[in-house]
Amino acid sequence: MRIATWNINGIKARLDILLTWLSQEKPDIAVLQETKSVDESFPRSEIEALGYNVETHGQKSWNGVAILSLLPFDKVTRGLPGDDRDEQARLIEGVFSVESSAVRVCSIYLPNGNPVDSEKFPYKLAWMRRLEAYVADRLLLEEPFVLLGDFNLIPAPIDAHDSKAWWGNALYRPESLERFRTLTNLGLTDALRATTSKTAYTFWDFQAGAWRRNAGIRIDHLMLSPQAADRLDDVRIHKDVRSWDKSSDHVPVEGKFSF
Repeated sequence: MRIATWNINGIKARLDILLTWLSQEKPDIAVLQETKSVDESFPRSEIEALGYNVETHGQKSWNGVAILSLLPFDKVTRGLPGDDRDEQARLIEGVFSVESSAVRVCSIYLPNGNPVDSEKFPYKLAWMRRLEAYVADRLLLEEPFVLLGDFNLIPAPIDAHDSKAWWGNALYRPESLERFRTLTNLGLTDALRATTSKTAYTFWDFQAGAWRRNAGIRIDHLMLSPQAADRLDDVRIHKDVRSWDKSSDHVPVEGKFSF
């Protein structure tokens, strides 16, 4: 099974690119972030025409997550619990039946948190604490669980072209990294780092010629429960997609699993 994540940075602006990529690659499950579309306006029919089942959790102009699956959904969960006042659409989870077990796939768009001297950074940290509780509950199920998406977190110096320049940003500072370590220490495996120690990026800013200079960062991750990590075969970053005309500033990241 191939499970991929992609921050599409606007589903309507990138629909043709998404459809081309889905047609070429045919992942079993693809999760999207930053769709920037309410559920009613999501281009469902175009994606369904390729054979995908579509579930969304949208929000006008901002955020928004979705799951596209060649497998039927057994169950769908929308929104991160823990704060009834939080209306931001940043999490959607699907459960799927496979031959050996159920597989739980959760797409997240973790808050950016910048600027750090605004209310956005405390919101990021609070959201991560809620995510920790959510993940802890999921791990108790002892089933394959894939938590993936745009984490807006640079885990280590190797994950940035110029880590010193990024230090202090909400994506790469002590408070953010502490929360990420706490999340990882619940028992999650970073899929890419389980397969390679080489430098790899998933995001290149539209500004300052970042793509041309390969001045990227790795902020899109697949984090795996022990049961999913045991079935991981490979991770592929679809770097070439970043060079496509009018593509997102993120690229798809795909995990291949033997379930």
